Amino acid sequence: MAQSLARQIIEKADLAGWKISTVESCTGGLIFGALTDIAGSSAVLDRGFVTYSNLAKQEMVGVAPQLLEKFGAVSEQTAASMALGGIAHSIADISLSVTGIAGPGGGSPEKPVGLVWMSLATKNGTQAIKQFDFQGDRQAVRRHTVDAGLTLILDGLPAR
Repeated sequence: MAQSLARQIIEKADLAGWKISTVESCTGGLIFGALTDIAGSSAVLDRGFVTYSNLAKQEMVGVAPQLLEKFGAVSEQTAASMALGGIAHSIADISLSVTGIAGPGGGSPEKPVGLVWMSLATKNGTQAIKQFDFQGDRQAVRRHTVDAGLTLILDGLPAR
């Protein structure tokens, strides 16, 4: 599924003349990697930020330490800030952020394993934020996250 989605994204972004960036935490660059698997991706991909740690989120895409302290790394607010930072720190027209708890540890009753927040920001100011509750082991959560992230990018690209 990821390869088919990635191919559609590359084609659609190329037709629109749009550049793409990703800001990934729990996927560790898998979404950007899926896009780079497609021939011709260099025409539309700008950069992929792997912001696994809180410090990386702060230094690479400008997430405020106070935001991380108040809401945590896995939150709607952090996902939104990451996506906006992906736009601000690149030449991308569209940026996807992903932050979540892939497991098997790290979950809590408030933030269980499988909780993933994604945000999509564009240079024209639109932003979408989505929460997901994926089931399965670490690999399954990450695989579901990649597919959902690619779908979000595809849906956020302009129709031409």
